[in-house]
Amino acid sequence: MPLATDPRILVDASTRDDAAVITVAPDRALVATVDFFTPIVDSAYDFGRIAAANALSDVYAMGATPLFTLSLVGWPRDRLPLDLLGEVLRGGADVVRDAGAFILGGHSVDDPEPKFGMVAIGEAHPDRIVTNAGARPGDDLVLTKPIGTGVLTTALKRDLLGEADLAPAVQVMTTLNAGAARAMTACGAHAATDVTGFGLLGHLQALLSASGAAAELRPGAVPLLPLAREAVQRGAIPGGTQRNLESLAESVSFAAGVDEATRVLLADAQTSGGLLIAVPAGRTAALLQALARERTPAAAVVGRVVAGRAGAISVTP
Repeated sequence: MPLATDPRILVDASTRDDAAVITVAPDRALVATVDFFTPIVDSAYDFGRIAAANALSDVYAMGATPLFTLSLVGWPRDRLPLDLLGEVLRGGADVVRDAGAFILGGHSVDDPEPKFGMVAIGEAHPDRIVTNAGARPGDDLVLTKPIGTGVLTTALKRDLLGEADLAPAVQVMTTLNAGAARAMTACGAHAATDVTGFGLLGHLQALLSASGAAAELRPGAVPLLPLAREAVQRGAIPGGTQRNLESLAESVSFAAGVDEATRVLLADAQTSGGLLIAVPAGRTAALLQALARERTPAAAVVGRVVAGRAGAISVTP
């Protein structure tokens, strides 16, 4: 991908950040991102809610506030009724409204497989953008949502779980990261990313590579969704999760006591996951208190940033 060189550009694809950022005034920067995917739940309404929350998450990961969105739709109009698409759009609209933003348009195409997502535009002060390149040795790593959505939605597709079993995961995936973003910016976080398709380990590795640091991860401190471990043990492992684990072979070292199910879950491809925040150790307590006030789904110290080879992760029991 050719990268532009312009002093107005604060963040581009070179650092694998969650969104692009460009300065439009001395005190204002625009944050732009895009995300869409195929259905991962049976409910059309919930699919729309999850997709919208997932797209907005990249704005929150940069410490920005959403302004507006544009809907992206692929729909097999000859195979699925448009009323069903209406439910998808209604779910997306409800979440965008909860974010205090607007849907101002979009684009649709006739597509053999249904897809939905959004372009999301936000804003922040240029000096207060939170990227994934600022983590420093000594920082604590704090996670704001439990993991396991990939294996759970795969278990649903394979009829290993029912819709009721997936309800806690749907609740988490439709929860906006707005509160987590407010807490991290108020507490002076050094770096952040949201945990989505590359899993907790993959997104942590990207953050560390951009920051030129390493990390120690404590899997026992990582919050899991109900039935996530059971889903792995029953073989509900997405292809993306397996590819994540394979791609991290040279970056991640697992201690002998870390079992296979835990390794899979740490690499599990998430949808609309939480923020992973690098915060100075002296501000960790304040961040945890702020996250509690914001009622985020989780507020767990899962590891720490250390000096070492950029991107290296040591997973200890």
